[in-house]
Amino acid sequence: MRKCLALLLLIPGMVMAAGSNYPLDDVDIDLTDQASLQNGAKIFMNYCLGCHQMQYQRYQRTFNDLGIPEDLGQQYLQFTGEKVSDYITSPMPAEDAATWFGAPPPDLTLVARVRGPEWLFTYLRTFYAEEGKTFGVNNLVFPNVGMPHVLEPLQGTPRKQYNERMVDGSMQETNVFELVVDGNGALSPDEFDATMRDLVNFLEYTGEPSRLQSEAIGKKVLIFIVIFFVLAYLLKKEYWRDLK
Repeated sequence: MRKCLALLLLIPGMVMAAGSNYPLDDVDIDLTDQASLQNGAKIFMNYCLGCHQMQYQRYQRTFNDLGIPEDLGQQYLQFTGEKVSDYITSPMPAEDAATWFGAPPPDLTLVARVRGPEWLFTYLRTFYAEEGKTFGVNNLVFPNVGMPHVLEPLQGTPRKQYNERMVDGSMQETNVFELVVDGNGALSPDEFDATMRDLVNFLEYTGEPSRLQSEAIGKKVLIFIVIFFVLAYLLKKEYWRDLK
C-alpha cells in the first residue's frame, strides 16, 4: 500500500507531469480488443521499457491475460533474461536514470489511472522538435518535457509550422500553428495514431488487469440479486397471505 501511495505522489511531479491546458483528444479504449492489447504490449516492451517499468505487473499475468503463449512472450517481449514470473522492470539503473534525466523515469503501471487515457494519447502524439531543449524536443501537453521523443522512428520528426496572415501589406506569422511531421517515420500519421491507441489501451489494461473479470462478476451478482429479490418477494406474499 505504501509503495502504491508513493507512486501516486511521484508521478504527477516527475516526467509525466502535465502543465498545459492543451485540449485532449478522445481515444477508443477497448479492453476486449486482444490484438490491440498485444500490439500495445509489443510497443511498450520495445520503446518504453528501456527507461520506464511496471514493477506491479508480472510478465506471466500479462501474457496470460493478453492471450500470448509464454514461450513466445519470453522470446519476443523479454529482453534481459527475466523469469516469466518476474515483475516487468527496466534494465536501466535508477542512479544512472536520475543522473541522465534529473529524476528516475516514473513507473507506468498505474499511469493511465492517474493521468487518464486521453491525456496519454494526446501526450504521445504531440512531441515536436525544438532547439535548445535537453533532448531537442518539447511537448504540447507537457511543456519542457524531460524525456526524448523515443517514438520518433515510428512517427517521424514533428515540427511547429506557424500560419501566416496579411498585416499592413505584408505576410506575418501568427501565434496559430499546427504540427507537421517530416515524413521520415516508419508509420503514416493514421498508422501512428492507431499504434498509440494500442499503447494507451495496454496501459489502461495494466492499471486494472482484473477489470473485465470484475465487470463480468458484477453482472452475475446483479442477476443473482434480481432473482433473489423476486423469490424473496414471492415468499413474503405467500407468508403474509396465511396471516391475514
